[in-house]
Amino acid sequence: MLTGKQKRYLRSLAHHLDPVFQVGKGGVNDHLIRHVEEAIEKRELMKISVLNNNADDPKEIGAALAEQSGSELVQVIGKTIVLYKESRDNKTIELPR
Repeated sequence: MLTGKQKRYLRSLAHHLDPVFQVGKGGVNDHLIRHVEEAIEKRELMKISVLNNNADDPKEIGAALAEQSGSELVQVIGKTIVLYKESRDNKTIELPR
């Protein structure tokens, strides 16, 4: 679990990132989860946008993506989801204590 201070720090880092994936009307599926797992291992921090043609709640999508990919949900703002997972091989982000 991330502390409030760590989430604030990650939000500041994520501000300048562009979304890597888009969740469309297909929703969260195994294919998307696999790609998110691979990408987050390389990046540690990533944004995902929810398209307007998806009727699901972005907070529910963010929670499902975080749970199924084994990452932490940092923030859901509007239709943008921010996920973080510490990388085993490519650790670049040093979290504050």
